[in-house]
Amino acid sequence: MSENSSDQGRLAGRLAVITGASRGIGRAVACAFAGEGAHVILLARTVGGLEEVDDEIKAKGGSTTLVPLNITDFDALDRLGASIYERWKKLDILVGNAGILGSLTPLGHIAPKEWQSVLDTNLTANWRLIRSLDPLLQQSDAGRVIFVSSGVTQTHKAYWGSYAVSKAGLEALSGLYAAENMKTHLCCNVINPGPVRTHMRAKAMPGEDPQTLTHPNELASLFLELASPSSTRNGEVIDYKAWRNSQV
Repeated sequence: MSENSSDQGRLAGRLAVITGASRGIGRAVACAFAGEGAHVILLARTVGGLEEVDDEIKAKGGSTTLVPLNITDFDALDRLGASIYERWKKLDILVGNAGILGSLTPLGHIAPKEWQSVLDTNLTANWRLIRSLDPLLQQSDAGRVIFVSSGVTQTHKAYWGSYAVSKAGLEALSGLYAAENMKTHLCCNVINPGPVRTHMRAKAMPGEDPQTLTHPNELASLFLELASPSSTRNGEVIDYKAWRNSQV
């Protein structure tokens, strides 16, 4: 664990949990949030990856709390909520980014254990995070929840079975949570980042030129907008490229 303080920026004084924070989109969001004054609680399986992000954030004067865990350790997610309550009494932002691809194969060829692993990681873990952290988010003056989905939910893309089903379920979960909070200070949205330069994308599309893809750092502005207390967007699935084009 390491901590510093920052009192400037769009997220000054905010507390954020970010999953899958050791690399890719999660790492970029963690650095962006910390750079805008948030204290970031970073979750990932790899201690070394978390420590690298911690070093990067500390070097720029940001503050972190590192939580090495497997997102499918649901008992640990329950303990996370209790620990945050004990220390801070509230939570302002949750970014559910952690995910796995699974095998790209016909539905009938997916091993049951692999199907369950993908659903547990991409969908059930996010429900468990809601279950654990909702009381804390409700204590915020502007609770913000952001989940990361995929364009595969918009088309029936052959062989992407477990991943596509898990992300479609995540979008439904997010929409339901948003609807349940229409009369609260909490907003919940989904970002479809499109093709991004990540390890998962390289695994799914070997041979693709990564230089043609969106860099994770480019997504940070949209995450910052949705995490801001001033944002009122709720219950939306926001396509990054469409959002970026609207900013021009």
